[in-house]
Amino acid sequence: MRWIVFCLFLCSSCFAQSAATAQADNSASQKDARAGGLVIPAGTKVPLTLKQAISTKTAKEGDAVYAMTSFPIVIDDRILIPSGTYVQGKISHIQRGGHVKGRAELLIHFTSLIYPSGYTVLLPGAIENVPGAEHATTQGSEGTVRQDSDTGKKVETAAKTAGAGATIGGLTDGWKGAGIGAGIGAGVGAAIGILSRGADVRLEPGTSVEMVIQRDVSLDASRIPRRE
Repeated sequence: MRWIVFCLFLCSSCFAQSAATAQADNSASQKDARAGGLVIPAGTKVPLTLKQAISTKTAKEGDAVYAMTSFPIVIDDRILIPSGTYVQGKISHIQRGGHVKGRAELLIHFTSLIYPSGYTVLLPGAIENVPGAEHATTQGSEGTVRQDSDTGKKVETAAKTAGAGATIGGLTDGWKGAGIGAGIGAGVGAAIGILSRGADVRLEPGTSVEMVIQRDVSLDASRIPRRE
């Protein structure tokens, strides 16, 4: 009876040890697989060049956006995003400049990388900066592109119109006419400012845009060739 109990105990011990060994080997394999994977870390900044013009005057929410990387992204001595990789996105929000207030705004979200081999990777990307755009800046964590204020231009228009009215009035009726003419001119200039919209955001083809990756993006190492 003791021998039977001893044999059962020995068999149970061997089985438990084998199971523990298999579990350890499996964990080690998973760890090695993770270690061998490639990841583009969140916060990585990628310089892009736009391939088409985008304007708040004509674009609509949902319109596609096409760009291309202009410089390779290297992490741990390996190129993870080569120069010339295609980037696709879409317009998530668009707003034209108002007549009285409200600047033109454009919000773009990038959604995928397309490598020269055709390998496609989904990603969440936003605009970090628009160094190639004139009179536009980025606002907020999502990178909304906002047109600079044109209040100064409207004031200048009103002033020029008032000056022209004063000149015309002065020529016709001296100082009294100049005052009346200036008032009329100022009113016309203010009306022009109210009736005209604020400037639109316009990004020309070839505009430099900086994209930021918003979360870690895993890559298939076998699809990313090594370049010696």
